[in-house]
Amino acid sequence: MTQEIKQNLQPILQVKNLSVAFNNGVETTQAVKDSSFNLYPGKTLALVGESGSGKSVSALSSLQLHPKSSVNYQGEILFEGQNILKLNELEMRAIRGNRISMIFQEPMTSLNPLHTVEKQIAEVLYLHDGLKKAQARPRVIELLELVGIPDPVQSLKKYPHQMSGGQKQRVMIAMALANEPDILLADEPTTALDVTIQKQILELLRELQQKVGMSILLITHDLNIVHRYADSVCVMRHGDLLESGTTEQVFDNPQHEYTQTLLNANPKGAPVTVEPSAPEILCTDDLAVRFPIKGGIFNRVQDYFTAVSNVSVSVKQGETLGIVGESGSGKTTLCHAIIRLLGSEGSIKLGQERLDQMNQKQLLPFRKKMQIVFQDPYGSLSPRMSIQEIIEEGLEIHEPQLDAQAREKAVIDILEEVGLNPNVRNRYPHEFSGGQRQRIAIARAVILKPELIVLDEPTSALDRTVQSQVLDLLKDLQSKYKLTYLFISHDLAVVKAISHQLIVLKQGDIVEQGIAKDVFNAPSHEYTKTLMEAAFYETPA
Repeated sequence: MTQEIKQNLQPILQVKNLSVAFNNGVETTQAVKDSSFNLYPGKTLALVGESGSGKSVSALSSLQLHPKSSVNYQGEILFEGQNILKLNELEMRAIRGNRISMIFQEPMTSLNPLHTVEKQIAEVLYLHDGLKKAQARPRVIELLELVGIPDPVQSLKKYPHQMSGGQKQRVMIAMALANEPDILLADEPTTALDVTIQKQILELLRELQQKVGMSILLITHDLNIVHRYADSVCVMRHGDLLESGTTEQVFDNPQHEYTQTLLNANPKGAPVTVEPSAPEILCTDDLAVRFPIKGGIFNRVQDYFTAVSNVSVSVKQGETLGIVGESGSGKTTLCHAIIRLLGSEGSIKLGQERLDQMNQKQLLPFRKKMQIVFQDPYGSLSPRMSIQEIIEEGLEIHEPQLDAQAREKAVIDILEEVGLNPNVRNRYPHEFSGGQRQRIAIARAVILKPELIVLDEPTSALDRTVQSQVLDLLKDLQSKYKLTYLFISHDLAVVKAISHQLIVLKQGDIVEQGIAKDVFNAPSHEYTKTLMEAAFYETPA
């Protein structure tokens, strides 16, 4: 299907009947199937779809970045009339980073941890412009200023680990723009970023696009970003290009059933109903977390860094407390302190018991009542354990009276509850998709029938449709077992769909707190308003 856009301009990039297949020596996988689209000068084209749809494969093909030994291309990718797929490696080097640049999804793994910011940005100038270090430095400083890095001269000497996620992504953009490319390929450039940083990065790209006239091929699964920043859109699934057109056409009048499903997959609905007489499960009073700062010859404590300050909350059985704020605001630190994974000051009560007054041995019986689901559904599951072993591990520790047969039955029951076939229980985590792995992580937490579950960004790594499914699952389990959730997220749409109460953290302090619906409808603090404006295109109702 060819993208239909009325343009007087000639396309700067034409993808014609592109098919991409990979052969690992055992089987052939068709990643892209007979897809065609056009990118016009100065415009933004978005490729959207879920994981495995062929978005990134299509973009990487434009730079021949796939391993030559395993890839097979069919069709054409024309850059200014020249078929990129027919160019040799030497000819491609003249294009990569010079005429066509790319921003990769994860800046931490894309930047070299052993090289300074200056060296990594300047490398592009050394290779393509032949500049020496002294000649390149003013240009590097200019690029850092352009992408909004504070104190660019001092930042030259920094290493990637010394910068925040947003700053690392800005460095990636500076590298990509060093030679003022004609085309910028942006592969999920804001996925791991807070909503305010996300907005800053996308606004920056739009400003730079208008300033230098470059074209942007944006790869994303976030339709909100597409709606705001793209001129046109192509919808992909399982390697097929299903629908294309201007952004307005596709959003206002989607033709394909899958496009309609994607557009309807945004988190919606209300939190589950909580009984007015429900007992209080969690109560904190002036909870604070401070980390010692050591120094001097004897490495003594010289000061304290306050990560969380004076947090007081009360959460009923079956309620969800949404916790929002940018990276470094103290969200995860607060929850780790509540479930006693970190030391803290102040009072923490689970039911009628004061957790803050217990030592580790006294806490053991309460560990069963407090569980956590982590952000990364792959990193939190042991690759050496089967699903059966992962889920039953908590039972072996907290319910030693159960025999192997009883544990297996419990695992089968909980897998059915989270929507997975129990027959998969002897498989390993790498054999499952991201959404399935998160269901396994949820099953591991819920099998112990806890009173409190910390959900730390449980849907941020998932596609919108899978995200919506996991959210519905969490609501169903909460309603059935009267579970109490502490729900951490920077995705305010997700928080709005599940939370009864809301606290907004900034640098460890609560700047706003109250009933979630009231805060979303009428935020009072300027910081909360900033978060809402970055996350929603209209005032949330």
